[in-house]
Amino acid sequence: MQELESLLRTPWIYWTLLSAYVLTILSIIGIILSENRNPVKSLAWVTVLLMFPVGGVILYIFFGRSIKNKRMISRRNRKRLRELVAPRADEEADLSQYSQEARQQIQLASTLTKLPFYTGNHVEIMDSKEKFDSLERDIRQAEKYINLQYYIFSDDTTGQRIKSALIERARAGVKIRVIYDHIGSIKVKNRFFNEMRAEGIEVYPFFRVAFPPFATRVNWRNHRKLVVIDGKTGYIGGMNIADRYVDGGKFSKWRDTHLRITGPAVGALQYSFAVDWRFMGRDLLEEGISKELPAKDIRFPEDTSMHIMRSGPTSEWSNISYMLLKAIGNAKKRIYIQTPYFLPTDGLLRMLQVAALSKVDVRIMIPRKSDSVILTHSSRSYVLECLRSGVKMYFYEAGMLHSKVVIVDDDFSSVGSANIDFRSFEHNFEANMFIYSRSVNAELTKRFNDDMKESRRVKEAEWRKRPIVNKAIESILRLLSPVL
Repeated sequence: MQELESLLRTPWIYWTLLSAYVLTILSIIGIILSENRNPVKSLAWVTVLLMFPVGGVILYIFFGRSIKNKRMISRRNRKRLRELVAPRADEEADLSQYSQEARQQIQLASTLTKLPFYTGNHVEIMDSKEKFDSLERDIRQAEKYINLQYYIFSDDTTGQRIKSALIERARAGVKIRVIYDHIGSIKVKNRFFNEMRAEGIEVYPFFRVAFPPFATRVNWRNHRKLVVIDGKTGYIGGMNIADRYVDGGKFSKWRDTHLRITGPAVGALQYSFAVDWRFMGRDLLEEGISKELPAKDIRFPEDTSMHIMRSGPTSEWSNISYMLLKAIGNAKKRIYIQTPYFLPTDGLLRMLQVAALSKVDVRIMIPRKSDSVILTHSSRSYVLECLRSGVKMYFYEAGMLHSKVVIVDDDFSSVGSANIDFRSFEHNFEANMFIYSRSVNAELTKRFNDDMKESRRVKEAEWRKRPIVNKAIESILRLLSPVL
């Protein structure tokens, strides 16, 4: 120990280490500046690095690095997947029935995703218990394959229930693949997944967090929640596989929204899963989708048209954020939003304020108390800015509101995994379905109105009177919004 201390006191050793450290800081700052990020975020990182060199470097390694434009799959494989899941040329959608605003949104989605606009689908909107009953039933009826992807796959009653159904079909010769997020399911013991692997089910964690690549992966999570069964039936929405989505967990109620889809758009879900599967180093999936159109349903008599919107830290553009900005900017009558966490980007917040100031009926519903104390306080820091512009804010009182729904006017809606927050828009791998259907819009609106009966509208005068301690906590935690 004394020899080491003596060595470090040697001038050339000291100056060599100091020079190396300074070069490291300057190199990181150079990388930040060269990426041409949002100036506010870039300045924040530079300030942190200069004022807190050691801690700043550690924070940057965990939360500051960018993998934008990293290719998830080769162009050749991407083209092959599109051929498998896209409609035939003679089935291209006729967009003449849509408004000019809707056609612009559809064109934007096609440009961002390079995927087709799927028509002729049937959609069922599901709450928690209904979704798991339906999912188990569809799994047990699978004949060829099941592709299942969730952020959380818990080892509890609900998880065991779905696992048992998967194992039963695997023994019947059905090909089954499972993707779970390693951080999202970090509390689940390996035994749970190994029991599925022992039955021939291919189970893999997305971005496994382990040393040495721990620091390069911990900030990027796969938050998608989707299932494809036999190329005929698909699921997408906000629910993971865990008991709390059924019994509420520590809340009296867990309010969520999920979609069951039949029709050509199942191909979009298959494409999304296949890209993630290949990204993890697995074989390219060659399974196609059913060309059969679903039977008509009296609740949704019209064919439902939709686009899938995938986004993530590797995307060239902020796909979901861009689509929401476009839809909100096109709104003429109303914008209804449900989200468990409300930490909007500056652009999205301004667009909502502009819409409200233009006398569009803007309503945002968040839980009075979410499953994260930090995110609850952070979300509340945006409430006053919304109220001042005429946005109507509602606190859901009946339990945990985890639904991720956006409704615009009478014919557009979005359901998926993305929250209205920085993490969903910039750091997480997300998937939303953007739906063009008056009947689906009407059903989602009805559910939103039902939820309003269990919510309390926030008044500006009342909100201004909340304790100063609360205001201080909210303002401080808001500074962490970009990484929460």
